[in-house]
Formats: sequence, C-alpha cells, structure tokens
Amino acid sequence: MPLYKYTAKDLDSKKISGKLEAASEKELASFLFSKEQYLIRCRDVTEEETQNYKMKLKELSDFSRQIGTMLGSGVSLIRAVSILVQRERKPKLKQIYTNLYRMLQQGKTLSMAMSEQKAAFPELMINMYRSGESSGQMEKVAMTMAVQYEKDYRIQTKLRNAMIYPIILGITTILVIIAVFVKIIPQFTQLFNGMQLPLVTVIIQGLSDFMVHYWYWMLIVVLCVIAAVSSLLRMERVRYAVDKKKLTLWKIGELMQTIYTARFARTLCSLYSSGVTILHALTIVRSTIGNTYIASQFDQVISIVKNGGALSQAIQSMDGFDSKLASSIFVGEESGKLDAMLTSLADEFDYEAEMATQRMISFMEPAMIVVLALFVLLVMLAVLLPIYQMYQNPTGLK
Repeated sequence: MPLYKYTAKDLDSKKISGKLEAASEKELASFLFSKEQYLIRCRDVTEEETQNYKMKLKELSDFSRQIGTMLGSGVSLIRAVSILVQRERKPKLKQIYTNLYRMLQQGKTLSMAMSEQKAAFPELMINMYRSGESSGQMEKVAMTMAVQYEKDYRIQTKLRNAMIYPIILGITTILVIIAVFVKIIPQFTQLFNGMQLPLVTVIIQGLSDFMVHYWYWMLIVVLCVIAAVSSLLRMERVRYAVDKKKLTLWKIGELMQTIYTARFARTLCSLYSSGVTILHALTIVRSTIGNTYIASQFDQVISIVKNGGALSQAIQSMDGFDSKLASSIFVGEESGKLDAMLTSLADEFDYEAEMATQRMISFMEPAMIVVLALFVLLVMLAVLLPIYQMYQNPTGLK
C-alpha cells in the first residue's frame, strides 16, 4: 500500500502530522475520521522513502533465493514477485517489490525494472539477471546470486563480530583516560600546590586543567577534524591516495589485499559462469571492487584482454591483488576451467581473509592493553614522584 505523509486536526483544532499506509487518500481520511481527526492535506511519499534505500546483503540474498526457488518450482516470474509483495512486512522492501511488480506488468524485464531502482539493487545483480534473461537461466542466476550475497553477509557478520571486543576495549580505554584527567588528577592539584614538580607531572596537570576548563574546545577540534577528514575523503585524489596506502599498511595491507582478491574472484566467477563476456565482466567488477586505486588499473587490464592478451597476463601487471591470483587464473585458462578455478580461489581467499582478520585482532587486543598500561604507569609516575619528593624533602617547596 502507498505510504502517505499527512497533516490533520483533532477536535481541539490541534494539528497532528504523521505517516500512515493506506490504499487511497479516501481510506486515509476515513481512518483518521474514526480516530476523531480530520485530514487537512496529504501526499504520497512512497517513492521518496524507497528511492535512496540500499538493500542489505541479507535482503539481496533472501530476494534471490526466493525468486530462484519459486522459478525452480514452476512459478512464473511475475507471480513470484507478486508473492514477495504479499509476504513482505518491511514497508520499504514491500514498496521496492511493488515497483518491480508494476514494471513487470508493463512488459519490462526484471533487470530493466531493477535498473530503474539502482539505489536498491547493485549493478552486479542487475547485470547477472540481465545475462540470465538472455541465456534463459534465470533460476541458476538467482541461486548463484543468493549464494554469493549469503557468503558476503556471513563474512561481513564475522568481521563485525570479531571487532566488537576491540571496539569495547578502545571505548573503555578512552573513558578511563577521560575519567583520570577530569576526576582523579585535579584532586592532587591542591596537594602539590607550591612544590617544584617533575616535568611529567607538570604536563599531566596541564592536560588535566585544559580538559576540565576548556573541554568544549577539545570537542570543537574533534568535530572539525572529523568534518575535515570526511570532506577530504570525498575528493577523488585523496580517496585514491588513501586506498593506495591501505594496501601497504602493516597487517592491514595484507588483510585488504586478501579481501579484494576474494571479491574480484567471486564476482568475476559469477559473471563469467553466467555467460557474461570477460570484457563486460571486468567492467562490472571494476565498479564493485571497492578500491579506487585498484579500479584505476582496470583500463589497462581491459585493454590487454581486448588486444588478445591473456587475463592472467593482464592481472599480473596489477598492484593490489594477492600474487597467487594471476598464477591460479593462468592454470584455469590452460585447463579450460576458469570458472571452477575462480570459485576455488574465492573460497580460499574468503577463508584467508577471515584468518587474517583474526590475526590482526589478536594483535590489536594486547596492543591496546599495553597502551592503557603505559598510560596508567605515566599517571602513577606523575602522582608518585612528587609525593616521593615531598617525603624526601619536606621543605622542598618553591
């Protein structure tokens, strides 16, 4: 049903605004009347609510799995989409499926209907369904997409779950540091008043005073830094430099290369095995790789392949992928089983990405604990040194 944004009045002439689903404006007015409210104006905001909605990995997987299952059971495509509309409970997804159903009724293909909702459906999925329509393998394509997005979802979930403890530890560390500077250090200020203090104590006291009396300046600086970084990352040249640097960072660079290699292998395999030409597949992969530095090298790869060069030769000239990728593709080309080799590669690198993430996190956790311990040691020195000095020399005042 359409979603309406409305303004109404109650019996006390108080204006009420909100959003409601209704079959029509008349039905909306009747419903509000039953609540002793009188409709003043309303407008259909269904399209506005969905035009910028990006479907999540789990939603993409569920969509493709249901389409593939129903097509495999002999249900027509248009009927399958209508069933999705009836079953869906989330308003935004329901509207996306409704839009697909309406366009299918108008005689458009599923890929055409999806391309008119590009914010919701990724380019990879649109092109995969387009190839399925051309080859008559819609069921196979749908199930392939379901498997791919399910794997992507599982990897994403594992990465997020793995980061929970380091994030909690990091937040705890920051809160402890703030508490020490704001609550504990100021209590020693009066005790040390008039003493000749060690440099470490002077620095800690100065930072504490600044945080207590000028905390708003620190907040402003932090917000300005965040805004500046966000603005810089929107610039193409800066994003390119950052994406390039990611690949060379200690520990992180190895992980990022593994993730990009797995993504490249799985996406190319899905497209190639569905009948998409290798040149077209490379063009699509470029837009899904997620790294501007690597994506910028695809023009050269496409040019080499277009001029008759082997894909393995072209990939070997790229920077940013695991070195194993080119040699594995070469074996696949020689054996005539490129799609099978790409599938095997993607599974292998997905596993390696998971292991690399675990290794990085296992390094981060003790590193953060060491940082916290060093901070505590520094604060203890700042407090204990003046106390020791005071007991050693009770008259050692300024």
